[in-house]
Amino acid sequence: MQDLRKTITVDSKIEQVEKLTAFVEKAIEPYGPTAKAQMQINVAVDELFSNVVHYSGSDTMTLILEVNQDILTATLTFIDEGVAYDPLGKMDPDVSLPADEREIGGLGIFLVKKTMDNLEYKREGNRNILKVIKKLS
Repeated sequence: MQDLRKTITVDSKIEQVEKLTAFVEKAIEPYGPTAKAQMQINVAVDELFSNVVHYSGSDTMTLILEVNQDILTATLTFIDEGVAYDPLGKMDPDVSLPADEREIGGLGIFLVKKTMDNLEYKREGNRNILKVIKKLS
């Protein structure tokens, strides 16, 4: 099996999340991801795409999926042309507080930060580029 690189561009509409998730699942399935890794990747796709839809104002979002077979990792790069928005710069919620005392929002990104192996954000010109890496085994 050789390394993989696939790209998909979708409208920034929340109903497109199922198309993105199916795209990623189908592409990485031959690499035998663990059920836990697959679930965590699905959550990341859902959460990160939702952020693009709700905060960037971009009409479309492109997802580049790369699998490195040697180290069995999936790299997902989310690219949009919306307003600058770095979700990684947001302070983590205080999860020690009871739910009714916490500020609303931020739990999804917090979960992505905790479950992915590496995350990085950069702004290039008018593009937000958010890259997450997850071990598949």
